[in-house]
Amino acid sequence: MSTLNPTEITLHQESKLLEVAFDDGSRYRLPYEFLRVHSPSAAVRGHGPSQEVLQVGKQDVGVLDVQSVGSYAIKIVFDDGHNTGLYSWTLLSELGRHQDALWSEYLRKLAEAGASRAPQAA
Repeated sequence: MSTLNPTEITLHQESKLLEVAFDDGSRYRLPYEFLRVHSPSAAVRGHGPSQEVLQVGKQDVGVLDVQSVGSYAIKIVFDDGHNTGLYSWTLLSELGRHQDALWSEYLRKLAEAGASRAPQAA
């Protein structure tokens, strides 16, 4: 399988979507919240199996910046202070292809935990 390369990356701040197009013709519109709760960082995924940390209250999360990391990934700076985790082209493509299933699984985990997507009042 050849490596995908992005041909376009666009932030849509009003709708809170990152749109990414690849050289194979695929195009995905990934909500900021979806990207935040599926961050590849150790703070979210943990350091091993069953160490994932369920992300709650991220419904209104925004993106402050997207930074290129070499020729293989981007780093997303979220407005909740989260800025670790590199989103490789492969990961972005996988997130796009499996978005519906991943989102359903996330919502199921939230429900099981009695948690919410809504931000907690300060």
